[in-house]
Amino acid sequence: MRDEHPSAHLQQLTAKLRDRTAVVGIIGLGYVGLPLTLRYAEAGFRVLGIDIDGTKVEKLNRGESYIRHIAGADIAAAREAGFEATTDFTRAHEADALVICVPTPLNAYREPDLSFVLDTVDALLPFIRPGQLVSLESTTYPGTTEEELRPRLESRGLEVGRDVFLVFSPEREDPGNAHFETRTIPKVCGGSTAACLEAGVALYSAAIDHVVPVSSTRAAELTKLLENIHRAVNIGLVNEMKIIADKMEIDIHEVIRAAATKPFGFTPYYPGPGLGGHCIPIDPFYLTWKARQYGVHTRFIELAGEINSDMPHWVIGKVTDALNQRGRSVMGSRVLVLGIAYKKDVEDMRESPSVELMELLRDKGAHVDYSDPHVPVFPRMREHRFELSSVALTPDALASYDLVLLATSHSAFDYDMIRHYANLIVDTRGVYLERLPHVVKA
Repeated sequence: MRDEHPSAHLQQLTAKLRDRTAVVGIIGLGYVGLPLTLRYAEAGFRVLGIDIDGTKVEKLNRGESYIRHIAGADIAAAREAGFEATTDFTRAHEADALVICVPTPLNAYREPDLSFVLDTVDALLPFIRPGQLVSLESTTYPGTTEEELRPRLESRGLEVGRDVFLVFSPEREDPGNAHFETRTIPKVCGGSTAACLEAGVALYSAAIDHVVPVSSTRAAELTKLLENIHRAVNIGLVNEMKIIADKMEIDIHEVIRAAATKPFGFTPYYPGPGLGGHCIPIDPFYLTWKARQYGVHTRFIELAGEINSDMPHWVIGKVTDALNQRGRSVMGSRVLVLGIAYKKDVEDMRESPSVELMELLRDKGAHVDYSDPHVPVFPRMREHRFELSSVALTPDALASYDLVLLATSHSAFDYDMIRHYANLIVDTRGVYLERLPHVVKA
């Protein structure tokens, strides 16, 4: 990363960022882009949000939130500070910095799908101008920024590091975590050149308490993958430990609580019915795919993925056994799934293992309902279809089901009432610590 002299464009951009006269453009106003939007508005910047979803844009421009853990008052405050949302990509030229926060899913072959990123960049490209900074925050494999984004910018005759500036800065949002906010989560940033890094640090240090510069965009890309693979591998380990402990008739949650009292050398991870969310179930595949280009077989990562992917089937086995011991089969049984969001106290259903559990139960002939205070109606999903609404939890409702499957442990559930009125409970989250005759740990 060598730049002989700072360009006039770099000096002008960093000056604008320092005095907060720069316009920050956020592309993709979802779980990552919207909190970042609010933070920059709070920090005194005019923010232009661009999203392809017209309904979302209209709601935001009315000062309303569509994400449960983001208050409408915060959207309204951002609007008063100058935030505007639009579907018009031609307005990208108004922004001094363009921050791309769009999904990076897997395709049908479990390979990286960069279509959202590349389509976004291609849509922005005609309106990119000298002096702009482009930052990619979407999780991806090492090399994406240099191999895909940089050539596209340079195809416009713009020199990266002198005319325009390119960085990768991975998102680190954790919806529902009250201990951290966008401002207080350290921000990793890597640039295509030294000048790019300087511009990226100037952008993020204006709104984030601590910026962590790294030597390259590739290092920043791999940092994000390491963070999420670390979680995936450790969750895979504890899920395997759960299966072993179950065979030995030991409560794995009791073991984890005991081990967590060690003040060094141990970090508690907790088992569950499978991995959910847009990061942990997906990101390891980005690295395994890229590693194959270097002749490396990521055996450890893939093994953890196999264990985690198999957990919904293991849970259904526990459901089957629990019903069998009551003289019932899964076919024809009424099953209520508690919690269909992928994690506690959020409404996000991306990659939720609860949905796979519902499908496996339905395939076995069960009558399946769900209750989730954060998901009143089962949403339209590309790969999953249920015409259901959330069941209100009452004593009579609970007693009407043969089995209650506790899949996501929302704080809003009345666990005492559930324990008292449910005929049979399969608990995948370790909510019920004591041994109860009608509660099966899974």
